[in-house]
Amino acid sequence: MFGYVTINKQELKFKEYDIYHAYYCGLCKTLKDKYGYHTQIALNNDLTFLAILLSHLYEVKNEEEISHCLIHPLHKYLKYSNECIDYAAKMTIVLTYFKCEDDWIDEKKVTKHMYMKSLHKSFKEIQQKYPDKIKKIKEYLHQIHICEENNTDNLDEISKYSGLMMAEICAYHDDEWHDDLYELGFYLGKFIYFMDAYDDIEDDLKKGSYNPLKTIYKENDFEERIYMILEMMIAKATTAFECLPIIENVEIMRNILYSGVWNKYELIKKKRMEGNL
Repeated sequence: MFGYVTINKQELKFKEYDIYHAYYCGLCKTLKDKYGYHTQIALNNDLTFLAILLSHLYEVKNEEEISHCLIHPLHKYLKYSNECIDYAAKMTIVLTYFKCEDDWIDEKKVTKHMYMKSLHKSFKEIQQKYPDKIKKIKEYLHQIHICEENNTDNLDEISKYSGLMMAEICAYHDDEWHDDLYELGFYLGKFIYFMDAYDDIEDDLKKGSYNPLKTIYKENDFEERIYMILEMMIAKATTAFECLPIIENVEIMRNILYSGVWNKYELIKKKRMEGNL
């Protein structure tokens, strides 16, 4: 369910990409330093966007470090750290923990169960810091399970819970920016849910797994309807984003919301079209 909220690298300036990469590497380093090397595989673009968004909205000061990493040992990279990146790392652990739990319940994937157990201690520590937030996220995931068990094809109903989950994560503080962040997260969460379903539709049908798009997939205008749904969700998300008073590096975030998410969509669509030739 991760990785759809990413950059369109070709449309970024070199300096902008370096800044994005510093947040990405910073989130990776924070995961390693706070929760161990094994958590770095949970790193994803969606929470990197959150780290950048909150860092610039709240204008927090970045601590900078230039160092090597295990994946790219021959080069040194700039890495940022701050309280918002730390928060994004915590939410990365939470979402990954619940995703592993979901995979274990649905498909009995042993590797996911083992990884979930490795995250258990970190998850519990984060749960103590954000008990209400974690409780709500867990309840929204439970509602998704109920919808899946009932084989619901009401797209608005089931995507709503994914939206509420992401809204809860984006709403960092209960302050003047809460409502706009909540709105942004809600529609971004729905967008991610539909993108994930769109990406997985063929595999889910082959395996007999649940997918909310299975009914409209049979229709001749499937691609047009999906694009319309995705466009509506991201339009509402960007409307909320533009209400936030972000000035510095705002073009990086606009690149993601206006271009990067569609770049990912086009890659999925192209793969599907080539598979149907």
